[in-house]
Amino acid sequence: MRVHLVNPSDLSFGISIITPRWAYVLANRTPAEFGTPNIIDELLAQADFSRIQPGDLVGIGIHTMNAHRGYAVGRLARARGAYVVFGGIHTSLYPEESFEHGAAHAVVQGDGDTIWPEVLNDFAHGRPRRIYFAERVEGDRFGSGRWDLAPRKYMWATVQTSRGCPKHCSFCSVWRIDGQRSRMRPHDDVIRECVELRRRGFRFIFLADDNFYPATLGDIALAERNGRTERAAELRALRQNRLDLLSAMEKLPGDMIFFTQITLEAADDIELLQAMRRARLRGVGVGIEAITPEGLKSVYKEFNPAGGALVEKLQRFAEHQVSVFGAFMFGLPTDRPETFDATADLAQQAGVTMAQFSIITPFPGTLQFERWAKDERTRAQEVDGVPLTRYWLIPREKRPRLYADHPSMSEQEILERTRAVWKRYYGWRQVWERAHAARKFRSRLAILLASKLLEQMYASTAIGRTRSKSRWTPLLGRLCLRLFQARPMPELEIPEPARTRAASAR
Repeated sequence: MRVHLVNPSDLSFGISIITPRWAYVLANRTPAEFGTPNIIDELLAQADFSRIQPGDLVGIGIHTMNAHRGYAVGRLARARGAYVVFGGIHTSLYPEESFEHGAAHAVVQGDGDTIWPEVLNDFAHGRPRRIYFAERVEGDRFGSGRWDLAPRKYMWATVQTSRGCPKHCSFCSVWRIDGQRSRMRPHDDVIRECVELRRRGFRFIFLADDNFYPATLGDIALAERNGRTERAAELRALRQNRLDLLSAMEKLPGDMIFFTQITLEAADDIELLQAMRRARLRGVGVGIEAITPEGLKSVYKEFNPAGGALVEKLQRFAEHQVSVFGAFMFGLPTDRPETFDATADLAQQAGVTMAQFSIITPFPGTLQFERWAKDERTRAQEVDGVPLTRYWLIPREKRPRLYADHPSMSEQEILERTRAVWKRYYGWRQVWERAHAARKFRSRLAILLASKLLEQMYASTAIGRTRSKSRWTPLLGRLCLRLFQARPMPELEIPEPARTRAASAR
């Protein structure tokens, strides 16, 4: 029984920005008796089903936006006589869909890190369960990736240092799936995995946390004002955990660059920003979403500032040599025609290095989805017999681009204005102006090319067009790979004190 792990995608680019971490973690957790897993990342190339033989096991990880392709992969794999197992966030939310639409033999709900060997052994001995309920794995049991299987077609590798997010944004499912309690991975495990990746030629690493900074100075102060001394102590320990990890990262090779996801509140923590700079954590993904108080209130993100205060906080990252990848949403009921240009202006003024401008989409597992799916107008709509409340089962080219009527603008106007923002923000002059925040020419060139690649790969996705890609995308991808990859360092040793602790543990 050979194991195949598939990351589904409708489009293949030959290269990809970030490794699909889940596949490499499960590959590492695959017992030796099942051989070396075959990892199929369809962002690189579409699956070759001739390699799947009767009796093999195909594991498919899906999120909402690739579920339609994932189910097709499951049906094709089962037609080849393989066993089919689904996992991922979407599967945890809708386990029965994998049986109905993906021809699944079994599904895994929850974290697959530790339960995966049990799944394989059950199938090998002919006693598989229909549903495997996996617990939320604590940080000391997080899996590392099997990085010897990763082709040199990725710009960034991925390492996870924590799971969970204490926020409750209405458009996000993370806090409901992974929980609001932060589960921290031991620093030694993080450092060892980073060293392994650098040995293999990866020097750009994305710290794929739900929220790298789960305990803010504001949270600590609030707990102290309310007399919650135990809670304040817990939050201080979480914050110190982040500072200690960043201190450990300083000892890694000086050419290693890190990125992560964080909330805007980190801009108020100067000690953290200084630690990020020293650790070469050079980029952060920040969910800005909206630039007006009304817009932020509509998505339960009132902890973000608006207007000039927002610009000031974003610029504070740049002052500490940390670039911002900003996420913005259009189509909010509070948006007006002037919102689009104002958003682009603010992002440029604040020095947001790269940005994604998306049409707001109700994702399963979110409060936003629950409100939207209960609306009678939504429930009455279908596309080819498929309820709109299950839009991910509709082929992409037939899905609506705006999922709810806007009070003052048409769908066409919102789409056109969103396209105009993408085109304007990623114009060559604007990108080069933002790239000047980098000190070295090579870094500026990397920002320039990566920005244009991001536009080619994700602009159409953000506004609902996913079946087209530019002929320039492969060329931009190859150029970016040359800039982001590095020579392997096979002799690199684990820095102290991580090595000392590892030896004492043995």
